Amino acid sequence: MTQNDGFLRVHREGRVGWIEYNRPPRNAFNWEMLGAIRPAVEKHLDDPQVRVLIFASAVERYFSVGADVTLLADFDSAAAAHWIDLCHEIVPVLRDSSKPLLAAIHGTAVGGGLEIVLHCDVRFASPDARLGQPEVNIGFLPPVGATQAYVRLMGRPRALRFLYDGVLISASDALQLGIVDEVVHDPRQAAAEYATKLSLKSAAALAAIRRSVTHGADLPFEEGLAIERREAVRLASTFDYREGTRAFVEKRQPHFT
Repeated sequence: MTQNDGFLRVHREGRVGWIEYNRPPRNAFNWEMLGAIRPAVEKHLDDPQVRVLIFASAVERYFSVGADVTLLADFDSAAAAHWIDLCHEIVPVLRDSSKPLLAAIHGTAVGGGLEIVLHCDVRFASPDARLGQPEVNIGFLPPVGATQAYVRLMGRPRALRFLYDGVLISASDALQLGIVDEVVHDPRQAAAEYATKLSLKSAAALAAIRRSVTHGADLPFEEGLAIERREAVRLASTFDYREGTRAFVEKRQPHFT
């Protein structure tokens, strides 16, 4: 069932929850659209039927052009602070997600709309996608955690150069930089197929892997190992672990909860 939540299309297909930007003609974010992102994510995270989330766009030729610049032009410091606070409320919800997050990117993908999916686990892009962070060109910076996400994706020198330049790059160049993970003819289909595969795996194991990698990456190696140990011990007491090991020994497909 599809629910049009303001400027988002929020729906579930089987075990896959979709969040699609839907503010024609170019998916420029306004206050309402920005404010709807976090509740949409939380809706899917709270739904036990949803095992994987996908971000996409319902608008032809545009993934998103980011914030509506005509809106930004009227900002004072108070409005900017409120906007950035809303952006920053989205980031920990995505980083702390217990469910895999995927993105299907097509067309123009710049600004905040692209920043949001930087916090996803796997990003599929169409060959015609054009991606960038042009905020520097209006005297601003990308405020949805992009300064922190890019340095982790591509390293400090390349992250700085990418944000300094403020240009749009091709999908193939984005692949080389690590901004996207696969360039495919139909990113929606690729994301949906991968999400379906993930939805058949142990949700507990996927969550443990995601926590270990996401939170461990920012810690000293030994502290990351401590997270890995905690998650492994926790998994060992679950039904899924017992079912998975028994299914392997019995040479059958596991039936996870």
